[in-house]
Amino acid sequence: MEALDIARWQFAITTVYHFFYVPLTIGLSALVAIMQTMWVTKKDERWLKLTKFFGKLLLINFAIGVATGIVQEFQFGMNWSEYSRFVGDVFGAPLAMEALAAFFVESTFLGLWIFGWDRLNKKVHLACIWLVAISTTLSAYFILAANSWMQHPVGAIYNPETGRAEMTDIVAVLTNSTVLAAFPHTITAAWLTAGTFVAGIAAWWMVRENKRGRKEHADMYRSAFRLGLITMIIAGIGLAVSGDFQAKLMFQQQPMKMAAAEAMCESHPEGGTPFSIFSVGDFTNDCENVKHLIEIPGLTSYLAKGDFNAPLKGINELQEEYAAKYGEFDANGNKIDYSPNLTVTYWSFRLMIGWAAGSAALALAGLWLTRKKQSASAKWFATLGLVAIPMPFLASAFGWIFTEMGRQPWIVAPNPNGLPDIRMLTADGVTTAQGAGVVAGSLIIFTIIYTVLTTVWVRLIWRYMAHGAPETVTDESPEANPDREKDADAPLSFAY
Repeated sequence: MEALDIARWQFAITTVYHFFYVPLTIGLSALVAIMQTMWVTKKDERWLKLTKFFGKLLLINFAIGVATGIVQEFQFGMNWSEYSRFVGDVFGAPLAMEALAAFFVESTFLGLWIFGWDRLNKKVHLACIWLVAISTTLSAYFILAANSWMQHPVGAIYNPETGRAEMTDIVAVLTNSTVLAAFPHTITAAWLTAGTFVAGIAAWWMVRENKRGRKEHADMYRSAFRLGLITMIIAGIGLAVSGDFQAKLMFQQQPMKMAAAEAMCESHPEGGTPFSIFSVGDFTNDCENVKHLIEIPGLTSYLAKGDFNAPLKGINELQEEYAAKYGEFDANGNKIDYSPNLTVTYWSFRLMIGWAAGSAALALAGLWLTRKKQSASAKWFATLGLVAIPMPFLASAFGWIFTEMGRQPWIVAPNPNGLPDIRMLTADGVTTAQGAGVVAGSLIIFTIIYTVLTTVWVRLIWRYMAHGAPETVTDESPEANPDREKDADAPLSFAY
């Protein structure tokens, strides 16, 4: 394997590992903030127990998420130095804003929240976790703005003297139509992930406590389950609406990606392009042996343009257009194939949708079993809760695989309507200073480290999930303990 292939594998592996933690942090921070708000406003001790319980799981996830995310930036400067040289003037701005305006705020107020239970006013302490939730969401926006620029460059010019893209309008970069479509889709996916996580754990505990005959505890977990359930329903609707909008935008900006998502090699000039649910065959890039076994008539046309009879271009026609516009051969004289890997693109798109259905199954079952203030006690429902937890994680992972693999062979896809000169093939972005052996060594090391970290994450989450919410809690806030002596020199105490 060449350095290019190994570098791509390394970035893919570290990114997929890292993104298992990101959506849970984004969504769970908001849900923990809601739980604490319910405690502060209703003065119901059950919500304080739930805040402490899920807050502990949030801290575990946040810590490992930070550890796995640091590596991403290093890869830009090492394995992808040519890419960084080309886009650094633009790409560095949103990344710097993410660190300064979002991550620093997030980590600062998370620290205040952890150590401030007995030192901060109750409402001030509540504001800390809300600032964590807001800043995690803001952090996601800046990261998505950087990624969206790779998908659809705006607000920049190409300098032929330096051979670099140079930013001219930061507002255009931050209000890119691509990020405005990707952000709500990513955030609702995070809410679905966190909602399923909370609902799945709460369902397991609700059934267990009912079996033990501890109705009060079962009702507490029922409250958490219903919160997760409501989150899942709202997020599911948001995912469907934002996904439809994003698909239509992708058909305009990256038609090759969407044609590959349907393994549609030939054009449909008369419209009515069906959407295949299941296909078999050899997904080579000529589609000769692919057979669509189950199809929904006209759905791909609708996803593209909101019209079941809209005509669409296939991969072969788009290949000719791309070759005429961007060149038929690369710098080494090799013919450029502008279509992505069809197997990965086709199936990752369907697996993204399919895995999300697991959350829908839990939501439908939960709506029925907890109707009219009932508390579920069926053992199969507890199993369903645990089984459903990883499904939105997998859906998010395959969504990103589709987004990034579908952009290939571009690392910076050209803007067909505005900046055709700002583009870069993935093969041109890899470092020329590092050999395949060095990159392979880092790939092996990082894969082992990330596997160990993920194993630690699973064990810690399972361990503290199995402990359940604390049996007893106390209001440690200063206003609840006005007579408590304060020692200014006493060290901060970890609340968990």
